Amino acid sequence: MIQKNRNKSTDKIVLRFKKTTNQKALILYICFSSTTKMNFIKKTNILHISLLFLVFSSCAQDKKKVELSDSELPKSTMPKMKPLGKSQNKLTADYIEAKKQEIDSFYKKNWPNNSANGGFLVAKDGQIIYEKYEGYSNFRAKTLITKSTPIHVASVGKVITATAILKLINAKKIELDQKVNTILKDFPYPEVTIKTLLNHRSGMRNYAYFTDRDKTVWNRRDILTNQDILNIMATKNIGLEFKTDTRFSYCNTNYAMLALVIEKITKLPYETAMKQIIFEPLGMKNTYVFNYKRDKDTAVTSYKANKVEIGTDYLDAVYGDKNIYSTPRDLLKFDRARNSPNFLTPELNAMVYTPYSNERKGTKNYGLGIRMVNWETGQNFYFHNGWWHGNTSSYITLPKEGVTIIALSNKFTRKTYDIRKLAPLFGDYPFKLKDE
Repeated sequence: MIQKNRNKSTDKIVLRFKKTTNQKALILYICFSSTTKMNFIKKTNILHISLLFLVFSSCAQDKKKVELSDSELPKSTMPKMKPLGKSQNKLTADYIEAKKQEIDSFYKKNWPNNSANGGFLVAKDGQIIYEKYEGYSNFRAKTLITKSTPIHVASVGKVITATAILKLINAKKIELDQKVNTILKDFPYPEVTIKTLLNHRSGMRNYAYFTDRDKTVWNRRDILTNQDILNIMATKNIGLEFKTDTRFSYCNTNYAMLALVIEKITKLPYETAMKQIIFEPLGMKNTYVFNYKRDKDTAVTSYKANKVEIGTDYLDAVYGDKNIYSTPRDLLKFDRARNSPNFLTPELNAMVYTPYSNERKGTKNYGLGIRMVNWETGQNFYFHNGWWHGNTSSYITLPKEGVTIIALSNKFTRKTYDIRKLAPLFGDYPFKLKDE
């Protein structure tokens, strides 16, 4: 940097030039009073002025070229997701038509007689091959579900929470192996790390169980919050289910705590942090975090399979593990950004897709915020499903083929999860498309 000194008694200006750390640019600061401004200009010859303009021009050009990575961001700046531009591999009309016919045939078999109540999308390289929206967001009001209708994505929200955490790790705001109690002061389990929250190896118990079974722990008439969960674990002697990092156990408490970590590190409410890190940068205009007080009467209604409405309960204010509303199109933008070259460092990205739940040999595994099936052939299938009240969701990402498959429904159906059978249309995945 350039340093400057000014002698107040003489109005003398001293300029000192110093190279910046990247050795590519010089920054020039000139500070003078109104009484010395004209004298300075008069005494400065044309050559010096020309030199200054050249310096300024060089700085401007270099500034355009330099793009900071997450780890180089100033401490006060949060990392932000970057959208992935249009693919150079434009799909041909013949390719789209062929895939469209096969997908449409699957759709009609999977949801006969227009029985799906939600949104469905299949895309390759960001280009939508097939999408369909049908049914009602509210059966009484006969409000139709459209491409812009946000539906509760249930546990697919874990992928989104994990993504915010991974970006904070990538930016060196936190460490993957950092102990959670160094961030959350009252967190009672000393061996639990950010990593064991992400991969469900913390050993913590599910908050839905320990707040439901004992009235001395929690009164179900009161709405439970993330902070309440932390307070209960810290004061009610809620022991671990098993020793940390000795086995895998899928547990919503892990992601409720990750949401608190996001709040602590960013100094923002979870919904604001998610908006600034992910939703706004990616243009996810129809995606939001459910706020119990604000949204409980206006969010898309949830239904049982027989169309009986499901109301909210005391668990509906907890976020991080759930409570994100989105659309297939917004989730496509999210998936594209997650699979972009600059999403994470190569080392961290490889850890995301490493299986951590395979104490016993098997194909079903869990990475850092993503489910996976790992076959002996070396083929890998990445996805996450969700279920909350009557909402079911399935998010499938096939990075090797550049394929995204998404299904969301607000009326309970397990058919949502059958979209995995579409994977063989794009790669060597041993799911049977024609299976009933």
